[in-house]
Amino acid sequence: MSRHSLMEFVRKSAQQDRGQGLFELESDRVLEVNLAGQVWTKTGSMIAHVGAMKFTREGILEHGIGRMLKRAVSGEGTQLTKVEGSGRLYLADDAKKITILGMQNEAIFVNGNDVLAFEPSLKWDVKLMRRVAGILGGGLFNMRFEGTGMLAISTHFDPLALEVKPGQPVFTDPNATVAWSASLEPSIHTDMSLKTFLGRGSGESIQLKFEGAGFVVVQPKEESYFEDGNSGG
Repeated sequence: MSRHSLMEFVRKSAQQDRGQGLFELESDRVLEVNLAGQVWTKTGSMIAHVGAMKFTREGILEHGIGRMLKRAVSGEGTQLTKVEGSGRLYLADDAKKITILGMQNEAIFVNGNDVLAFEPSLKWDVKLMRRVAGILGGGLFNMRFEGTGMLAISTHFDPLALEVKPGQPVFTDPNATVAWSASLEPSIHTDMSLKTFLGRGSGESIQLKFEGAGFVVVQPKEESYFEDGNSGG
């Protein structure tokens, strides 16, 4: 049990300037954005802000009709909010742990639900895994980011990055998969022995198979993305 005087609590919990740039971790689960311009955020992630800022929910055609149609097909519910102005913006996502990625002319796929914030300098697009669509009730929606800039993602607890090597594929639970390098294109792998062992409702019988050279990031808690019963606990 933690017991503090009021002043001790305020001092212990006070915001701290760490001088890390546009994105910095105020804590493991709170992202501070030192805004001086524009940033894209996950809608509903703002918990506080200091300064003059304008919040605009992403328009249905703001990023083109192509992305709108992809979202409609995928059934993706994650929405973005554009924040403009100057000051300090604080973001959080259901108390999930936050990781800041500093991209240098690189590319990565991230599950749409795990994207917290990103700089407008990054090019992005909505991707639907076609190979998955026929099996997992609409497929797995994700976002492809490319370029130079900062990207913040959120995970349940500490993420685990696994290296994928030629001839050594990595298999993951779709509900625990967070991100992967743009050089990889996952395919569906069905393990009927696992389905028999674990029961018909278990998601572990359907896995994502990553082949080639790159990395894949997973989290130690499964999220329910699909409506066909293939969800984790």
